[in-house]
Amino acid sequence: MTNTNPKSTKTITINGKTFSYCSLKDIPEGTVKHLPFSIRILLENVLRNYDGFSITDEHINTLVNWTPQPVDKDIPFKPARILMQDFTGVPAVVDMASLRAEFVRHGKDGQKINPAIPVDLVIDHSVQVDNFGTDYSYAKNVALEYQRNNERYELLKWAQNGLKNFTVVPPGMGICHQVNLEYLAKGIIERDDWLFPDTLVGTDSHTPMVNGLGVVGWGAGGIEAEAAMLGQPIFFTCPEVIGLKLTGKIPEACTATDMVLSITKVLRDKGVVGKFVELFGDGLDHLTVTDRATIANMSPEFGCTITYFPIDDRTLEYMRSTNRSEQQIKIVEEYAKENLLWRTGNEDITFSSVVEFDLSSLEPTVSGPKRPQDKILVKDLGNQFANLLDQENNRSYILPSERKESAWLADGGSGTEFTFGKVPMKKESDLEVVKDAMQSVRIKYKNQEFILSDGSIVIAAITSCTNTSNPAVMIGAGLLARKAIEKGLRTKSWVKTSLAPGSKVVTKYLDRSGLTADLEALRFHTVGYGCTSCIGNSGPLPPHIAEAVDKGELVGASVLSGNRNFEARVHPQVKMNFLMSPMLVVAYALVGRVDIDLMNDPLSYDPNGQPVYLKDIWPSREEIIQTVNDCVKQGDFQEVYDVIFDGSDDWQNLEVSLDERFKWNDASTYIKEAPFFENLQVHPDSIVDITNARVLLYLGDSVTTDHISPAGSFREDSAAGKYLISHGVEKVDFNSYGSRRGNHEVMMRGTFANVRIKNKIADKEGGYSKHFPSGVVNTVFETAMEYQKTNTPLIVLAGKEYGSGSSRDWAAKGTYLLGIKAVIAESFERIHRSNLVGMGVAPLVFVKGQNAENLGLDGTEVFDITGLENNLTPHKLLDVKATHPNGKITEFQVMARMDSLIEIEYYRNNGILQYVLRDYLKKE
Repeated sequence: MTNTNPKSTKTITINGKTFSYCSLKDIPEGTVKHLPFSIRILLENVLRNYDGFSITDEHINTLVNWTPQPVDKDIPFKPARILMQDFTGVPAVVDMASLRAEFVRHGKDGQKINPAIPVDLVIDHSVQVDNFGTDYSYAKNVALEYQRNNERYELLKWAQNGLKNFTVVPPGMGICHQVNLEYLAKGIIERDDWLFPDTLVGTDSHTPMVNGLGVVGWGAGGIEAEAAMLGQPIFFTCPEVIGLKLTGKIPEACTATDMVLSITKVLRDKGVVGKFVELFGDGLDHLTVTDRATIANMSPEFGCTITYFPIDDRTLEYMRSTNRSEQQIKIVEEYAKENLLWRTGNEDITFSSVVEFDLSSLEPTVSGPKRPQDKILVKDLGNQFANLLDQENNRSYILPSERKESAWLADGGSGTEFTFGKVPMKKESDLEVVKDAMQSVRIKYKNQEFILSDGSIVIAAITSCTNTSNPAVMIGAGLLARKAIEKGLRTKSWVKTSLAPGSKVVTKYLDRSGLTADLEALRFHTVGYGCTSCIGNSGPLPPHIAEAVDKGELVGASVLSGNRNFEARVHPQVKMNFLMSPMLVVAYALVGRVDIDLMNDPLSYDPNGQPVYLKDIWPSREEIIQTVNDCVKQGDFQEVYDVIFDGSDDWQNLEVSLDERFKWNDASTYIKEAPFFENLQVHPDSIVDITNARVLLYLGDSVTTDHISPAGSFREDSAAGKYLISHGVEKVDFNSYGSRRGNHEVMMRGTFANVRIKNKIADKEGGYSKHFPSGVVNTVFETAMEYQKTNTPLIVLAGKEYGSGSSRDWAAKGTYLLGIKAVIAESFERIHRSNLVGMGVAPLVFVKGQNAENLGLDGTEVFDITGLENNLTPHKLLDVKATHPNGKITEFQVMARMDSLIEIEYYRNNGILQYVLRDYLKKE
């Protein structure tokens, strides 16, 4: 253990064994009983890791004296462990291997570069839904997964064997957050005869899901997590803690998903970005840990850092049901009760502010079509659809007679035929038929004939740890499917259906209940154990559907039980994406459209022409609970997790070298040594001002990390596609951006390449920019490379909430490699701001009330940013001069969002990992 503060060290005996721990009772600095539980855990962390240097008395006093409006001071956090998934884990392992390589080049022992704390990596982001709706879907998707990702998996297996303190959960076992909740999380950790709270950071935004089990953990950028992995504390500003008071119970017709989508809207409106949220109130007593985890999972959608549920009887109940040992459960209970971390419900805690939410007020809910906080009541979606379509379209309709295509189009001899036209559309504000109408395509395909139009559902996916971790909604979906079948209903033929459980436990209880057969009867076959559509791995639409969407310019829809629905995330051809419970996913798949009132309109008609309504097939709460109690067994968790690290024959047969240095394959298009550390100088250059900079992108509000660094598929004519084709890779083998995060050549070409990004200085939508002064429009990558020829520094102008969404390290790494020196925005989301600093890119904020638009900037200017090179301090105001081609000069100030002295050191070193490597080199 580290040098703990001796004033707080005590012992506790549990099950006959004595442990040391840092006591929160009666510490000399003051009482903690008024503090939120989450702040108490941060305080324990600094007490235990106190060393008088990086963690000091001031940090202890800051937390002991926490107030509802906390002082603007940084506090350190040293997590007990790290959680990774493969999309973010592969580049982290590439960085570790690259750090070792550079360390060896300096004549040092590469074996000394290892994680300082335990790291668990779960391979869950790679499986794609190529095959669906059949009994062979799973086997074929897994075969394709290994075929596409063999090179990446060789790297991860090298790490599993070659790095200390590093474990890998092979493909096909589950989603990292569900595996974390069901197995990896301990609640309280026993290590080296010490007891302390289980804490972590994860390289995936939805790491807070484990907050539902009483574990403090959040999503960090891969860069920041790698530094923590190497023993560096994470510094962040002492947070406000918003108390979310729950009252009442969830109504019969609602689910935990309706609850979390409603809470997402409430907390986004409240404004909790960068803050902690902590739950309390009588309503908490009625929520299972899986209900709580459903809420905590979507913390990034609220914008908060964590959504913390203190340890209580429900915590122990869940740990027991998931096969944690009785010894572990006893440790959690006795430690939490002794060290003021046990919720009784009678606490008198002071919060920064309180938001009250009555669970009994819930109604069936979806969110969309582009953001998780865009809540829509199910009963209102039909009426609101026309207005949503208006917002999406912003285009002129083309009459069939004006199209270049003939009335019927043959699809390469396949026999598919299309007819284009319009169907009437109604608006909420005007129930008469309006002038504009929905695009439609009549399709004749093999022995089928049907009409697709705007609002047709082309993807229905039961996916994501958010909901597949919750047996109540999964069994609810199965029961709804059973009742629909009994009524003679079936899913529509044009809907691509999929079921992707977050762990194999789900399959066991669905099999035991007989509900697997019911879901499969509606074509919800298991397609893999991974994130699938939630991360953008929806796979291709069937060719006739894809062609109809493209040529008919259709605004198609997806319905999914995921946590994110940002533009082009689920599928690049699907423009409307709605989040909802697994039960509603099944219901909407029966309808095949989103523009209906699901609560009052018939879903369909039975074989005798009788209408079938949602209420006719909705299972009762009692029926769901009874099935959960009968079919979810403790032994399932033991059986699944006893072999969690073994992997399939495919994994076991992977042959890798166990050398201290990973053997880079120059021919690989998946894995390349990271360029950030090669020929690193032991001492960094001085910080300099940014002069004669050009704008590479001029962006608006709510630019997400999916806009900056998309994770899904890409085309041949994209910069990344051209690169792969030039290296002999065929389109069918492109895989996804996410799968190629170990190759910086692909990823820098994919930066800002989202097909929906809107750069105000380009003439078209997508990943394009304009080079000045030539005025040539090209891809963002090619434009950036043109600027690099003249050593021109680049900047990005942006609006509010820049970098919201996933904790995607390549959104910062790609930014750095393109030559971008600074991003000037109205505000940043927490993780991306930290990642930019961690890559040596300056996050700068307009002073209050100013933005690029009201300053009159148009992106053609030349920028000088001064104040960086002289006495750079946290939150320093910098001077910016923008010179327009017509000679007009605009001067304004921005705040440097380096929030601590250590972040300035990271920036000075061109990145946090460079700082760590230099530290290693100095010590050797």
